[in-house]
Amino acid sequence: MDFCFENDLTWQQQLAASITKPEELLEFLDLDRSHYPKSNVANIEFPFKVTRSFASRMAKRDIHDPLLRQVLPLEDELESSHGFSTNPVGDVEATVSPGILHKYHGRVLLIVTPACAINCRYCFRREFPYRDGSFGSTHEQVGLEYISNNTEINEVILSGGDPLMLNDSKLKSLIQKIAAIPHIARLRVHTRLPIVLPSRITAELIEVLTETRLQTVLVLHTNHPNELDREVADAIGQLVNANIPLLNQSVLLKGVNDHSETLIDLSEALFSLNILPYYLHLLDKTKGTAHFETLLPKAKAIQKRLRQKLPGFLVPRMVWEKQGEAYKLPL
Repeated sequence: MDFCFENDLTWQQQLAASITKPEELLEFLDLDRSHYPKSNVANIEFPFKVTRSFASRMAKRDIHDPLLRQVLPLEDELESSHGFSTNPVGDVEATVSPGILHKYHGRVLLIVTPACAINCRYCFRREFPYRDGSFGSTHEQVGLEYISNNTEINEVILSGGDPLMLNDSKLKSLIQKIAAIPHIARLRVHTRLPIVLPSRITAELIEVLTETRLQTVLVLHTNHPNELDREVADAIGQLVNANIPLLNQSVLLKGVNDHSETLIDLSEALFSLNILPYYLHLLDKTKGTAHFETLLPKAKAIQKRLRQKLPGFLVPRMVWEKQGEAYKLPL
């Protein structure tokens, strides 16, 4: 089985060719299908999806590969765990209008799409009510009026899902409407696509992101240095050449990156691409994700080691999000 593409395929065509059956991925990785649970309930409740680009970076014949672990459905997801819920960070309570979350002073977050290029098994929005809670065309005007009427807001964050799943035309239209609100100064885009679908970074997209009066910042999501291959580096290079500031946030995940040396390598690899490490999140306690949790004593030990081995500007801030707090809490 060959997971390589022709270079002239569009990002939409590559997205359409994503793997949606765990058995297909296991076959490509030369792994026995017995590694896939006999029950497919986990896959039904939260469907499996991964791009072929991301899959191509996984190690063959290694069921413990850190990239594979992020996407492979496991029966562990079906276990009930104390303290884990469908609304772990208070998104529902923070929703002031369909698709608009207003948690923190001066900024709002827009859920512009439920779609992602890959479905990360630890996703804190895997249970989010997207059907009624997305900032789509139906609710767009109401949401923009909310932002216009709250002059203390100076930053809009595009999230989802992944906002870069929108096509360029829709993205451009939305950014123009946001930029028309005088008191908005910054646009922040939270996205994993430059990592999992690097072909999404095109000249047309860069034009959309840069031809606005708003200061635009991209916050990427990378958990492991193996996610950063040459294809990703080339895409990131286009963003860097366009002078778009790049930050990265990671999640501390058991069996993926819960070792200080892995995170040290990640910070160094990110910065070599001109991406600044920003946040290292403790796991949001979402139903079905308890097997990813790194316990607090180990997290503190990891944080201490990062401070010992890295210059301060390469140490991501280790934080956790608590419902009702005015900011993310440092560890």
